[in-house]
Amino acid sequence: MKSLSRLNKYFLRYKKKLAYGALFILISNAAQVYVPILLKDSIDGLQHDIAMSKIYEYVGLILLFSVVSGVFRFLIRQTVIVVSREIEYDLRQDFWQHIQRLPFRFFQNNSTGNIMAHVTNDVSAVRMFVGPAVMYSIDTITKFLIIISIIISMSPILSFYALLPLPFLSFLVYKLSKKIHKMFTRIQEKFSELTTRTQENFAGIRVIKSYVREANEVEAFSKTSNEYLERNMEKVKVQALFMPLLYLITGLSIIIVIWIGGGMVISGELTLGEVTAFIVYLGLLIWPTIAFGWIANIIQQASASMKRLIKIMSEPFEIEDSKDTSFLINSIKGNIEFKDVSFRYREDYPWVLRNINLSIPAGSTVAFIGHTGVGKSSIVNLIPRLYDVSDGAVMVDGFNIKTIPLRVLRKNIGIVPQETFLFSDTLKNNILYGTTNGNDELVESVSEISQLINDVKDFPKGFETKLGERGITLSGGQKQRTSLARALAIDPKILILDDSFSAVDTSTEEEILKKLKIFMKDRTSIIISHRISTVKDADKIFVIDDGKIAEEGSHDELVANNGIYADLHYKQLLEQELKEMS
Repeated sequence: MKSLSRLNKYFLRYKKKLAYGALFILISNAAQVYVPILLKDSIDGLQHDIAMSKIYEYVGLILLFSVVSGVFRFLIRQTVIVVSREIEYDLRQDFWQHIQRLPFRFFQNNSTGNIMAHVTNDVSAVRMFVGPAVMYSIDTITKFLIIISIIISMSPILSFYALLPLPFLSFLVYKLSKKIHKMFTRIQEKFSELTTRTQENFAGIRVIKSYVREANEVEAFSKTSNEYLERNMEKVKVQALFMPLLYLITGLSIIIVIWIGGGMVISGELTLGEVTAFIVYLGLLIWPTIAFGWIANIIQQASASMKRLIKIMSEPFEIEDSKDTSFLINSIKGNIEFKDVSFRYREDYPWVLRNINLSIPAGSTVAFIGHTGVGKSSIVNLIPRLYDVSDGAVMVDGFNIKTIPLRVLRKNIGIVPQETFLFSDTLKNNILYGTTNGNDELVESVSEISQLINDVKDFPKGFETKLGERGITLSGGQKQRTSLARALAIDPKILILDDSFSAVDTSTEEEILKKLKIFMKDRTSIIISHRISTVKDADKIFVIDDGKIAEEGSHDELVANNGIYADLHYKQLLEQELKEMS
């Protein structure tokens, strides 16, 4: 159970409450196990003409100790179980914080559904160990030891025979717990798969309906769900065998006590009260004995879940501040330089960028253009360190970006990505997402630049309009313009537009670029586009081909060069002419 040792730091955090919980367990158990002794004395007393007042005394004491046991049983839950919920909260928060700091690479290799399964199912399974398993472990062990001590003091011989079946119980628990551990690991893996399919279906419902694939998705979900059910049923069958066997073994102990103990009463070796107490104590031992198996089951499940959590918690952050970071840097101007930069997503993957050398002066506007998949987006993803270079260096204001505090670097870069993502919140909150001191005036100002303001006037609640998931209530162009407004709201020193006008008509695009030119004065603008009309007014245009800079220069220079850019330019002019003719 090495994986569960990682929880020790959480236990230490709440050690005082847990200590109180352990004390309450001892008091509750002590009160509970004293009741059979009172019962023994009252039964033996009845055989010797006991006074009625003494009977009342025994009844009162039995009631008192039962109440004490119950009160402290309540306090146990108010300490140990409450701590388990607090540790569950801490574990989920730590897991979430770790996830937030992991690089893009992690999210490319792990599905959303799988991560969600870890946050929900696995954390809950671990909580069952932290709370019920810990509580019942202490409860079971202390009660077991106290009762065993008492019955041995009453009759060592009868205790020996009564406890004889218990080694078989230990062996049964060991064998079945190992089996349950393997089963639970397989169940969690299938649950992750089921969660992934569910998340993808909800996110891609438009595509499913567009291609009339509802029936196919229902069938595929049903298949995965059935496999999940089958794995659960395998575990249920083992558990169904587990409990009856436990009751059978503990029942055998009671039969032995009645058989052998009855003979000892007849021979005068034991009193009727002692045998009665013996039977009650064995009854009290039934739950601890069963609890051993139940606890073992919980521990196995928690161990399997904790291993899955540790696997993700052990993922390196890769991109973060380091000993080379200079925390004296608290702002940037926007001068960018690539020095012999090469990049690939993994060591065993092909090179995406090779020997990129370029300079972007602060306050200038540059553009990257080229065919699909040549590395344009990869270049701009290196500037905010969404990925780190494989070779070479990216410099900002003369500093290697690895020495600039990550928060400072990213807070000064506004990015409008190819795939627009909006939150299920108001339009206003989506625009102000990256800033903590935004107001209505700022929202209107950036919406004016992004040409979103006129659309908002038609919305029933204006900027307070609640967007659906991923901004489903907006058109593609409105989403892109909202994303642009969000990037402008942080007042960036560097603005990256990654093919962010693809859903915007050319006249609106021209108006946006005109207003951006004023807003981005003395700031650095980087534009990625397939449209010549979008990039033609840039101070410098870089043509990317096969991961290299194939051409660079102004629009007129590149057209005169009669290369890749000129070819794209003439093709798009022809397309425009054909469109106008039709």
